[in-house]
Amino acid sequence: MLFAHQDGASVSALEESGTDVVVRVLTRWADLMEAMIEVVVTAREWLIVTGSRSREKSYLAAIETAVAQVPDLVHYRVLYGPPQYRELTGHLLRLLEIRDPGERRNGVQTLRIGIVDQPSAMERFFVASECAAVVPLPSFHGAEGFDCGILLGREAAVGLVQHGREACASARSVETTEAVLALTARGKTAGRRGET
Repeated sequence: MLFAHQDGASVSALEESGTDVVVRVLTRWADLMEAMIEVVVTAREWLIVTGSRSREKSYLAAIETAVAQVPDLVHYRVLYGPPQYRELTGHLLRLLEIRDPGERRNGVQTLRIGIVDQPSAMERFFVASECAAVVPLPSFHGAEGFDCGILLGREAAVGLVQHGREACASARSVETTEAVLALTARGKTAGRRGET
């Protein structure tokens, strides 16, 4: 059903109701990165990112810019295990320099970083705002990597924002420089386990 709209096959109940859930299938790395960055730069209320494998510098820089330039933007990052790449570790440290997780704006904590420590928890990859979301998928081109994905519309994005909020609420806080660096040290000794 996920790709039924491309084949003209039967439509889901959501599609019949006029709600576009899957806006576009992204089959190239460049399209995936462009869509993920677009979700970030258009976010004004919520920006939820999950996963421990991000390393694309332009994507991480877009997140940092959004957090710096949109003071009311609530940004949550949910890690599933320690950061897999030094680029993500550096990104988390820069976020902590840009915005103090202890500060509240309009009564709301606007930066939260958490880690799901349960080894049985499956890693999730997505970036979601109040308007759109992108979910990376395993490659359509080979066995390695996550270079494809789906761009989702507002209704699905709002659902993923809620998913991310709940995941972050139940995750262990990682909101100091020391805590981020401790994760990095732990990740080097624990071995490797996917991008968002």
